[in-house]
Amino acid sequence: MSDKLAVARRCADAMWDKDQASQALGIKVEVPAAGTAVAKMKVRADMLNGLDVCHGGLVFALADTAFAFACNAYDEQTVAAAAQIEFLRPAMLDDRLVATAVEDHRGRKYGYYTVEVRNQSDTLVALFRGRAAGTGKSMLSG
Repeated sequence: MSDKLAVARRCADAMWDKDQASQALGIKVEVPAAGTAVAKMKVRADMLNGLDVCHGGLVFALADTAFAFACNAYDEQTVAAAAQIEFLRPAMLDDRLVATAVEDHRGRKYGYYTVEVRNQSDTLVALFRGRAAGTGKSMLSG
C-alpha cells in the first residue's frame, strides 16, 4: 500500500468515527485511492418522500459523503465550499446506490470533485460537483 493511500485511509477512519449522520443513514465508505471515495447506501422505506421515491436530500447526502471522504484524504481538514447536484432518475425503495467521488483538480486552497451516483443496475441516478476548501488544520494530529 502506498504512503498516500495509507494516509487517506487513516483520515477516513478518523472521520468515520465521528460521522454519526452517515452512520445513521447506513452509508458505508471505501477509500480505494487518495482523492477517491466510494459511498454505498440502500434506500429504506424511511428515506422515501411523498411521491414514493428516495428524498433528493438523501441522494445528495450520499454524494456529499463520498465527496467529503475523497477531499479529506491528505491530512488536512477540508470543508465543502460549494456543491451542486443534478437528479437524472429517481432512486426507489430497496435500490442500492453507489456514489463514486473522483478528484478532478487539487490546488493549494481548493479541490474540485465529481461524484456519480448509480443504482444496482449501474444506471446513473445523479451527478454531483463539489468544490472543497482546505482549512490548514491536520486531520490526524489535532
